[in-house]
Amino acid sequence: MLKRAAHLLLLTTSLFGAAASAQTKPTAWPTADHVTLLPNFRFGTGETLPQLKLHYLTLGTPHRNAAGHTDNAVLLLHGTGGSATSLLNPVFSNILFGPGQPLDIAKYFLILPDDIGHGQSSKPSDGLHAHFPAYDYDDMVRSQRMMLDDLKVDHLRLILGTSMGCMQTFVWGETYPGFSDALAPFACQAVELAGRNRMTRYMAIEAIRQDPAWMGGEYKTQPVQGLRTANEMLLIMGSSALQMQEHEGTRALAEKWVDDYLKRTMASTDANNLLFYMNASRNYDPSKNLERITVPLLWINSADDFINPPELGLADKMVKRMPQARFILLPITDATRGHGTHTQAAIWKDYLIELMQRSEPKP
Repeated sequence: MLKRAAHLLLLTTSLFGAAASAQTKPTAWPTADHVTLLPNFRFGTGETLPQLKLHYLTLGTPHRNAAGHTDNAVLLLHGTGGSATSLLNPVFSNILFGPGQPLDIAKYFLILPDDIGHGQSSKPSDGLHAHFPAYDYDDMVRSQRMMLDDLKVDHLRLILGTSMGCMQTFVWGETYPGFSDALAPFACQAVELAGRNRMTRYMAIEAIRQDPAWMGGEYKTQPVQGLRTANEMLLIMGSSALQMQEHEGTRALAEKWVDDYLKRTMASTDANNLLFYMNASRNYDPSKNLERITVPLLWINSADDFINPPELGLADKMVKRMPQARFILLPITDATRGHGTHTQAAIWKDYLIELMQRSEPKP
């Protein structure tokens, strides 16, 4: 059930992730590997799996207060197409996990799951292919809660989620009010996923479905054309115009970047997995129940985020419905990375420190 390991992290990037700074070196964190097996897991669609496997990593040691409740557990949720190791990215972990840092592993017990459909958790490519249950964010959050029960964690100090994890953080806050002392959703909106955001996801999904080589999900080799088009859509969604212009400022550099990206992602992406995790957001809409979120909440988006453009003005409206919520829009700078700014912890670390102070439980 539990294996001790030191993960020497190489650069990991989710579909909507950010590239690490060349000046930030990977750290060998003393992570522990865990697996929770959930029998007869029932999905929101009514579909079931005889056994749902959830893999997750932990760092640090759990602590219980005088009442016997965990008081130092932090749940860290990755983005679409990522995994538990995505938030071991040095531009995130090196800034937050070390001595004296906001999520110092000597003080906090960090829990990093592979979500359903991701990493080493149950996913379509394990064998069910397109017959895998059509999971959504509600299923993901409910399975995370069951994972915590298995781990004997009955309370969280913080939930911090990036991109897909950002949306799951809102779902957590509404579904299990007060289970966490604080919430930190980074890089998402708190409304139905519609407009251009859904359009781009739908185009990526349909590129795969319409490829004859997909064969209803029973392909023997990857449907290359559909998968390539889907990955191209995701490249645009996660892009940063300023950074790309500065670092790929010639035609040759721009084309080489695309070629290298596609070579890397095509080799590591399964079409069914991509189709399912892109579609998991189809019924996301926390706007109906935001008033249930009453704990301190720090919501951060960046102005150069193609997926969550600030001109929509959505966050400014939604944040007012949560009594202790604060919304920060980060301006475009040389340090931002479009949607991937959610992983660039140095930019927003001070805001996180303030949230942890503001949400400190009273003795």
